[in-house]
Amino acid sequence: MRHVISVLLQNEVGALTRITGMFSSRSYNIETLNVAPTYDPRVSRVTLVLSGSDAAIAQLNAQLAKLVDVVNIHDMTLGEHFERELVIVKIKLGTGGLTRVMTLVKKFGAEVLDEAQISCTLQLTGRVKDVDAFIVEAADIGEISAVARSGSVAVSKGEVTLTSFDRQHLLVG
Repeated sequence: MRHVISVLLQNEVGALTRITGMFSSRSYNIETLNVAPTYDPRVSRVTLVLSGSDAAIAQLNAQLAKLVDVVNIHDMTLGEHFERELVIVKIKLGTGGLTRVMTLVKKFGAEVLDEAQISCTLQLTGRVKDVDAFIVEAADIGEISAVARSGSVAVSKGEVTLTSFDRQHLLVG
């Protein structure tokens, strides 16, 4: 089963390496990895997507929780959540391609970043399945010369959140 794991991680040298090393040492491939700072510069949010049985992922999460830099973990797939991905696609268009691009943009709610025939660049933020479908349809319009995907980011639906770093560790700003 596909799992989306969200981790709050202290911004320390080597913290991300310790997380990814733990997965690779247990022969798990991280399908997507997204890391960005939170509102607190001392903490980053890591979103990992990987596949495995529920029991195996639960065991991995327990091991992950033991790492010193990990503040909190939540397996988003255990409850309702919002998951999105950003993609930027560059397409080389043939004659009449721009009209087809505009139809694609309207269909998916994408944005045109550059309308150049030789390097028409589009951006879409959406669910992973929509991003996948967008790329397939873009390839039908012209020759894809670049695809940049952010990897998944996710938050729980409703009031469920990862525990705030300040409350758990009582840090003073």
